[in-house]
Amino acid sequence: MRNRYLDLLRAAAIVRVIIYHLFGWSWLSIVMPAMGVMFALAGSLTAASLEKRPATGVVTSRLRRLLPPLWLLGLLAVPTMIVLGWAAEKDGEHPFAVWKLAFWILPLGDPPGSELGVDAWEPLWYIRAYVWFIVLSPVMWFLWKRMGPACWLLVLAPFVAIAMLDKSGFELPETADVVMWDFVTYGACWVTGFAHRDGRLRKLAPATVVFLAAVLAGAALYYQNGHQGEDAWDLNDVSESQSLYSLAFVLLFLRWQPSMAWLGQLRLLDRAVTLLNARAVTVYLWHNLAIAAVWPVLTFLTVDDLGHLEKPVTLTLTLVLTALAVVAFGWVEDVAARRRPQLWPDTTTPPTPRTTPTRPGAPGPHGFAGQQGTVGSPGGAASSGRAGEADPTIGWPSSTTGIDPSGQPAAPGGRGPVGPGGGGPGGGGPGGPGNSWPAGPGGNGSDGMRGSRDAGPSGWPGSDPAGAMPAGWPELTPDGQPHAGWGEAGREGSPIAGRQPAPTARHRTETASSPTEKLELPPTGKPKKRDENSLIPTWWASKE
Repeated sequence: MRNRYLDLLRAAAIVRVIIYHLFGWSWLSIVMPAMGVMFALAGSLTAASLEKRPATGVVTSRLRRLLPPLWLLGLLAVPTMIVLGWAAEKDGEHPFAVWKLAFWILPLGDPPGSELGVDAWEPLWYIRAYVWFIVLSPVMWFLWKRMGPACWLLVLAPFVAIAMLDKSGFELPETADVVMWDFVTYGACWVTGFAHRDGRLRKLAPATVVFLAAVLAGAALYYQNGHQGEDAWDLNDVSESQSLYSLAFVLLFLRWQPSMAWLGQLRLLDRAVTLLNARAVTVYLWHNLAIAAVWPVLTFLTVDDLGHLEKPVTLTLTLVLTALAVVAFGWVEDVAARRRPQLWPDTTTPPTPRTTPTRPGAPGPHGFAGQQGTVGSPGGAASSGRAGEADPTIGWPSSTTGIDPSGQPAAPGGRGPVGPGGGGPGGGGPGGPGNSWPAGPGGNGSDGMRGSRDAGPSGWPGSDPAGAMPAGWPELTPDGQPHAGWGEAGREGSPIAGRQPAPTARHRTETASSPTEKLELPPTGKPKKRDENSLIPTWWASKE
């Protein structure tokens, strides 16, 4: 199951970006610093990938899912700008240069464009910044894990860098200078995403987080008051204020994980959130062009005199045109993610995995029964008891992800044999990988000392609808005694009939109120040879 709280934050950030670009309300940067939130979420999900996969695979996977939508935009925008006279422009922000077109292929610098095409290339700074964060994340994550408690210094490092840049006046060539400034502006948010992923942020005392957020936000607004840009309270114009305020917001909104049960009851909102996450790249790349097309469309329809209805009408038309762009170009995200292309993504919310009652499971490797799990579902649990990692594009995971116990999203992935029935160490449901040992039927693998039987898909062991244990597997009566018929399988795979062993002193403990059964853990050494005349399994029989 997806983490709907993170989905809601992403969707809110995207909507805030659209409204800000449409109306230019500077106060929105204070209500929600959307870019800082998006970088923090991307940092958290990138850390989740780096925990499970080699760094080269993580970087190439992110770029593979990010770049094709950008290439499609460039394939349409660049020739159009050239035909409309880009090469003849003399005083534009991006004079035409053939070699700079390479940034439309791999945006290590801002993809260039003409003045007429500004609405196509202006928002692409975020794509460029994201690429740099992804490329440098393996090093940052390595330092984060190695520094121990001192890892919080990585959150402070961008602020130190900003202070040094302001003090020294150091500058790089224009293409590299904007890369440097965006990195230090949002670097603290990205690294805080690491803290969200590994649980360090959650371990901070609530009072500490609230105090830090208040100090950072106060410092940001104080600095903004003395360093206003073109718009007095637009934090996007002042990197120092943006970095401080964004971190304050991220600390508050990622420290807690509220219940999202209410979202499923609001079907329209729930589906809108799912849509925005499934087509986040397309919405971001094309929303600015949709805004630019609003007034030409209204003029063509001769309804450009709207009076007090101007804002709701222009917002509605912007959303409609963006939706048309999703239908026309959103399928590229499916191709990039190696999914079946769809004009409109499935917006139904995946069902929540269910947990079945605990019952003794069959012995796993070394004689141990598996742990309790949940019915397997796509994106089930992987090797360490957590769900498999997510594979986000700009921090948005695919629609088939699971969720681990810490509340992080998870996608199909992982390695190792699959065990029927549940999540946890060594086992996963259908599509949910294991990474350790095969799971015992209906349970999980080696790490479980006491386990359960989980209902799996029809036809799998442990899926008897009547709840009965298949022949040859342990099952207890209501009194805790094993039934006959639970012995080991014979040479032809048929179970060997057994009888209920009489309780002995080593298997029974008496209390003042009632007797209780206690199963002895099996030995870890080499098992003794079975007496072929004995009907009692060797792992149950008393030692000599």
